[in-house]
Amino acid sequence: MKNEMLALILAGGQGSRLGKLTQNIAKPAVQFGGRYRIIDFALSNCANSGVRNVGVITQYQPLALNAHIGNGSSWGLNGVNSGVSILQPYSATEGNRWFQGTSHAVYQNINYIDSIDPEYVLILSGDHIYKMDYDDMLRQHKENDASLSVAVINVPYEEASRFGIMNTDSHGRIVEFEEKPAQPKSTKASMGIYIFTWSRLRELLVNADKNNVDMLDFGHNVIPAYLKADERVYTYEFEGYWKDVGTIDSLWEANMEYIGENNVLNSRDRSWKIYSKNLISPPHFIDGTADVKDSLVVDGCFVSGEVRHSILSTNVQVKTGAVIEDSFIMSGAIVSQGAHIKRAIIGEGAIIGDDVVIDGTDEIQVIGYNEVVGVADEA
Repeated sequence: MKNEMLALILAGGQGSRLGKLTQNIAKPAVQFGGRYRIIDFALSNCANSGVRNVGVITQYQPLALNAHIGNGSSWGLNGVNSGVSILQPYSATEGNRWFQGTSHAVYQNINYIDSIDPEYVLILSGDHIYKMDYDDMLRQHKENDASLSVAVINVPYEEASRFGIMNTDSHGRIVEFEEKPAQPKSTKASMGIYIFTWSRLRELLVNADKNNVDMLDFGHNVIPAYLKADERVYTYEFEGYWKDVGTIDSLWEANMEYIGENNVLNSRDRSWKIYSKNLISPPHFIDGTADVKDSLVVDGCFVSGEVRHSILSTNVQVKTGAVIEDSFIMSGAIVSQGAHIKRAIIGEGAIIGDDVVIDGTDEIQVIGYNEVVGVADEA
């Protein structure tokens, strides 16, 4: 049975700019907002948009990601005509198939795509925080009779040189693509979200491989090739909250915005839910000595200390006399008596010892996964 659109989430990146947070797990598996992992947003958008088949292309440290996604049941993607497939590099007769770029990762999974037999392929990044109706983007793609549609968001002019910029005519057709231009001609920044008509993309990738043409990356190779061939390439203008959380600062900012008064992401919107794997923890407990203000406290937490404008993820413990301000504490972390944490991200399972001070006033501080700070080694 032909499926209209298959989503492919590119989740193989190391995310080296997140430092300690991605030493042992892929960037899309990093926690966000107390109860989610970053990839939940792309998966939930697929589920809410009616995209029933999703391939998740992994490479770097995929264990936590694989365990989190499982069979896709958390997103309702485990039905008779739906599913999530984890697509990892593999050995073949011509050698190991490591992914060398975004479009190369898609080409290496051509057999999987052909087995789904989609009319359109939706390419997504697994490391952005946003809500988007991909079905609306597909509708516009069809109306434009496009070979490729590129989702764009308007950014401030002074930031445009950090992005791939799409220059268009008055109908939204892309006439020029500039990667991080010094003098941008527009402010339409590529979001790394594409809809391709599969038959045309397949032809391009197969021919490029056959003729030894470099076609490894969507931004550097595929989009310029489409424009050179005068293909119908259009923008889809997105208006809403979108955050690339590829750096420590942007991840911290996104979490603080998430608990802000004017949370544009609107996590309580029941019409567009963000789903995740439920860890099934008991209700949180805040004892009589605790003082919690403007904070998000998730299931399983035990709080005896002071928490100000922070996120405590699942099963976090905050002991008596501890103070946490403007921080994101990941699941299972323990903040011991008298510790003081300000403007920091504390990794999963980390232990902060008694009276330890972590001060990110000048620069956001990061404690890694299972890292122990200020606790004597009992050995």
